[in-house]
Formats: sequence, C-alpha cells, structure tokens
Amino acid sequence: MAKRRGGQHDRGQGSQDSGEARPSRALRGRAGRMSGGRGSGRGSAGAVRLWGRHAVEAALMNPERKHRKLWATREGVAALDGELPADFPVEWADVADLARLVARDAPHQGLVLDCEPLPDLFLDEVLTGDPARPLVVLDQVTDPHNVGAILRSAAAFNACAVVTQDRHAPPESGTLAKSASGALEVVPWIRVVNLARALDEVAEAGYWRIGLDGDGELTLGEALPTGPVALVLGAEGEGMRHNIIQHCDALARLPISSAIESLNVSNAAAIALYAVATRPDGD
Repeated sequence: MAKRRGGQHDRGQGSQDSGEARPSRALRGRAGRMSGGRGSGRGSAGAVRLWGRHAVEAALMNPERKHRKLWATREGVAALDGELPADFPVEWADVADLARLVARDAPHQGLVLDCEPLPDLFLDEVLTGDPARPLVVLDQVTDPHNVGAILRSAAAFNACAVVTQDRHAPPESGTLAKSASGALEVVPWIRVVNLARALDEVAEAGYWRIGLDGDGELTLGEALPTGPVALVLGAEGEGMRHNIIQHCDALARLPISSAIESLNVSNAAAIALYAVATRPDGD
C-alpha cells in the first residue's frame, strides 16, 4: 500500500520567499469540523496534523487530501500562495496557542492543519511510467526527518516513488511532512508488507536494482545502467539487511573521502538521485 500524491513533481518544489507579489491560486478544501487535541503534535483519531507553510500549503493544494480544520494566525494565512475557500474551517489563534498543537519546538510558521491521511496506492501503479524516472527503496529507514528529506530529494530529481516496508518506517506525520517541505503531497510513498517481494516485482518491471553499500566494488557511476533504476538504501549503521542485499542486482558505493566513514542516508539518497539524473543517456 502507499500514499498517493496529487499532481506532478513540479508542484512539489519549495520556492524561496521574496517580496514580490505571487499569482493567486485557488486552494482546495473539503471541510469537516472537528475538535482537536492539544499538546502532542498528533491529530485526533484517524487524522494527520501538519504544520509549517510549505507542508500546509502543499496539502491544501493537493486534490487528494481531505481537510478537517486549519488553525492559523492571520499572518500565516496571508503568506499562503492562494485563497482559502469561503467556508473553509479556520480557527484563528496566536503563536503561543499554535505551539501547543504541534510537537515541542516545531516551527509551525502560523499554520497547523488537521487532515485525512493520503489515499493508498499500490506498487504496480508506479512501475509503468517514464522509465527514466528512478525508484527509491528504503530498508528500515525509520527516522521521519530522513524519510522526509528523501521525499524532498525524490521530488527534486523526479523520482517516480519512494518505497518502504510498512512495519519499519515512520508514519505520515507533521515532522515528516515539515522535513519533506511539500514533497509528501507529490511523491508517491508506497508502503509494502514484504520489501523483498516488492523488489522482485520491481525487477519484473525491468528495473536494475542497485544497493548503496560502502563496501561495493563498483562506484555508483560505474554501476548505473541506461535503463530504469531502483536505488536501494539501508538504515544508518546497520545498512541493508542480508535478504535485501540478495535482492539487488548490483552493490555500489559513493566515492567519498576516507576522512569520513559514511554519509547520512538522506544525503546519500540525494547524491545517488543526482547521479541518475545526470547519467549519459546511452545514445
């Protein structure tokens, strides 16, 4: 199963704030009022709580999202790139009130949104698209900051999806969405029961599965083919599990200096995605 994202990846690019006026776009809302719990950073039963301008704005513009309620300062709403529907459920609040709705010290930027989780999506729904777009597979990467940052890089480098194992991945959350900076809404996040079986399905679809491993004999540049690529990354410290390594077609390393042992998994994913995006086309 997975999380469907509404729209193409260019909608997920975070823009830099500037003093220039931005064209107004209609923000989408399907309102349903709720009473919200305070203090934990979690939405009420069955809801996801998002915060921060990029995460909230992307969720509001995503037609796949069903929204429940927005808590906001007037300055926060004024910063949004678009207009809220007239009947959208907004509760005006001050900065201190919003701080009690989110995780400790979370930068909410005057916006906190309770919404439904994104709809489910299956792996085969993303394996029949543009073969030039890579797939990212994460083996037991559980830190929401890392998964969010990888989603952001996946959006930046036009990956077709991010795949994780359902039981060993963080839930959809405000922390993850803030790290993804809007990419949670545009990159399909596929959660599967059995990652090894999913890698078999990826191979059957014609993808070359490259596991990132510091002990790989080849560099990533040497291992990259010209066809569809699935990049497989393991958790920091443990790396990929043995069974997942056995389901890779090649192991490759990033050519980093011996002055440092390894890279953060989100940094490694960004570099690997850049390598795929800039590889020769083979013509």
